[in-house]
Amino acid sequence: MDLLETYRRSLGEFTDRVAEVGFDQWALPTPCGDWDVRTLVNHVVVEDRWTVPMLAGARIEQVGDEFEGDLLGADPAGAARDAAAAAVRAAGEPGALDRTVFLSFGDTPAREYLQQLLAEHLVHGWDLAVAIGVDPKLDAEAVRGCARWFAEQVGTYRQGGLVASAVHVPENAGEQDRLMAAFGRDPDWAPGD
Repeated sequence: MDLLETYRRSLGEFTDRVAEVGFDQWALPTPCGDWDVRTLVNHVVVEDRWTVPMLAGARIEQVGDEFEGDLLGADPAGAARDAAAAAVRAAGEPGALDRTVFLSFGDTPAREYLQQLLAEHLVHGWDLAVAIGVDPKLDAEAVRGCARWFAEQVGTYRQGGLVASAVHVPENAGEQDRLMAAFGRDPDWAPGD
């Protein structure tokens, strides 16, 4: 799996889904607790905006509160596209993935950071799809690679309270359903659950 290419595809899938959000769907619930669709999309856009300075070597205190609040404005789909494009450019810079990123929980290799962001886009892309009622199918290669990565990280994520407990799925569940369940999502979630 080429990490950078898979990351690019995960961002593309996410922004394509944002473009599918109907005018009357921004307040719909999502599988993310108290987040509605707009809050979920804003969260991912904030992550994409943070990606640029983080991959450039900035420290959190240097960025400060620059990306706090609503970054979606009147054109959420445009904001998501712009943020994703900037993040992809930053990740594609020569040497970007060989750097160290200074995250709140410690210094992290940039490749590990990109894996985290890939997972973020996959999981929240699925969240968004099921919230607005579109096909939640994700890039199979990205799902497979993310599942391998997350299998080694799940303990840390659970201890840190970053994901909910795994949801039980049948033994014959597909890779995508197993990944969503590992991240604490019920693959059968529907609005109103």
